[in-house]
Amino acid sequence: MNWFSSTFHRLSSPRYFYRGTRGWVIWLLVIGGLGLVVGTVAGLFFAPPDRLQGDSFRIIYAHVPSAHLSQLVYIACSMAGFVYVVWRLKMADVFIKAAAPVGAILTALALFTGIVWGIPTWGTGWVWDARTTSLLVLLFLFVGLIALRQVTPNTQRAAMMVSLLAIIGVINIPIIKYSVEWFTTLHQPASIQIGKPVSIATSMLWPLLLNLLAASTFVAGAILACMRNEVLRRESHTSWARQEVIEETQE
Repeated sequence: MNWFSSTFHRLSSPRYFYRGTRGWVIWLLVIGGLGLVVGTVAGLFFAPPDRLQGDSFRIIYAHVPSAHLSQLVYIACSMAGFVYVVWRLKMADVFIKAAAPVGAILTALALFTGIVWGIPTWGTGWVWDARTTSLLVLLFLFVGLIALRQVTPNTQRAAMMVSLLAIIGVINIPIIKYSVEWFTTLHQPASIQIGKPVSIATSMLWPLLLNLLAASTFVAGAILACMRNEVLRRESHTSWARQEVIEETQE
């Protein structure tokens, strides 16, 4: 317990966080990027066509990871918001500011690929059902996290308001998740569910899992890089931050 509290305290320090994550960003981005290349090539060129959808199903290798990660990023933002509201940790607010634009991009990508997939599958790119509408709401929530900070001049007040919005907005996540079960929708149920047989062929499944893992790694690296930049921006008045910039410039 002492180890956990000590680590938690150190990670809440911008200086410790910046120095402790120096070597992580490049590795996460490189490994994630290479994994995405391998998984995408396997999905596009080696996985067999779907029995009903033909080759149009291949958009799944971009749609599923982006949709899944957009929700995970928002959940992480809501958890960071809770941490900030309760403990006022600056790094929690740094995380939300860094993660919100990444989450918005992921959500926009999920919506776009869903539209592309829907045109040959449903005969229309958009339907106002619970799944698509709730995912659109998620995009608005991410944009709200970004915009609310920009229109609130007081930094601490902005951090508190953004944190509260992140916490309140998490109620949309179970709506996205269970919309295909709670409401009438054109969306098919998830092919991978805990406690149920996997309803997707192995030859199609492994590129999807690889892309999901690789995208998670890449997104973690992107958020970490944004956090490090934000830490430097906020701590630019301190001697340690200036020293870090000098050292990294000389490397």
